[in-house]
Amino acid sequence: MSELEIVEVDPFDPASFDPWWRSYHDAEEADRGSAATIWQLEELRAQMQDSGRRTWMAGWSGVVNGEVVATGWVGTPMLDNLDRASLAVTTLDGHRRRGYATAMLAKVEQVARGKGRTVLGGETYWPYAAGPDGHGAPGREFARAHGYELALGDVQRRLALPVADELLDEAAAEAAGHHTAYALRSWVGPVPEELVDEIAEMDAALMTEAPTGELTIEPQAADVAALREDEQLLAKQGRTKYSTVALDAAGRAAAYTDLVTTIHEPDRAYQWGTLVLRAHRGHRLGLAVKIANLKLLQRERPDLRQVTTFNAEVNAHMIGVNERLGFTPVERLGEFQKKLD
Repeated sequence: MSELEIVEVDPFDPASFDPWWRSYHDAEEADRGSAATIWQLEELRAQMQDSGRRTWMAGWSGVVNGEVVATGWVGTPMLDNLDRASLAVTTLDGHRRRGYATAMLAKVEQVARGKGRTVLGGETYWPYAAGPDGHGAPGREFARAHGYELALGDVQRRLALPVADELLDEAAAEAAGHHTAYALRSWVGPVPEELVDEIAEMDAALMTEAPTGELTIEPQAADVAALREDEQLLAKQGRTKYSTVALDAAGRAAAYTDLVTTIHEPDRAYQWGTLVLRAHRGHRLGLAVKIANLKLLQRERPDLRQVTTFNAEVNAHMIGVNERLGFTPVERLGEFQKKLD
């Protein structure tokens, strides 16, 4: 076996960054096929060049005979969850079972330790038919072998577009009688200034309001400046956000949902956060905002052919909402965690 040389990636140098991204891309595509949800080159380049005040990120290439055969990545929150780090490693098909992923994992764990992080998180995928535990799946077994435990199981679902207006109108009518005291408002792009404080708080709450399983995690810090930085990053990445909120009788946001498109995947949208504040649950607001946002998306982007979303296995309510709209399961995602001594 040739020796693996691990070198840090320079996101400002295409000769360093592009082969790293290509190795990651090819490894993900080989493992997941059409189910792969891959960060596109320019999206990840913009993210790595400037993550703003919220996150620090860095990557490493594992090189053998001049070829990047393995990749590593570390991300650390900077405003909250200061004990956590997110890690990822990949190895090219054809270069596996040579210890490269183990060596890369040791490197990124060392970096996380050096930044004072003691709770490490990582994700891996397996076919839907393999079940919630994913027993026997390579990524799952690799994680377990290195001390990571499954903390939360998710399912990727996809929705074929366009969804018939008749289906959306019928579902909206079913929900309408439950939220007569609320008004829906939709927009494309940055959050309107008059709503930005409330949306920042709701966006921060999403991390812990959604099911977290055994994850050791605290609420995200609500930070309007960070939200605005995130919006600027979206523009650099070639992404566009489509949003809908439900406003209560006082005009305050009670629920929200976001869909995101990217110029780098012209046929696909991604469902991002959806949250109904606890005090406003029981009014079918989750279904209402998702229907309104999907209608907005289909008006603005009739060329799209699919929406991709992820939900925790235990999030029965949101799964029910998505299935009502026609989402179907594609694969499973395991969120793994390891606590350092």
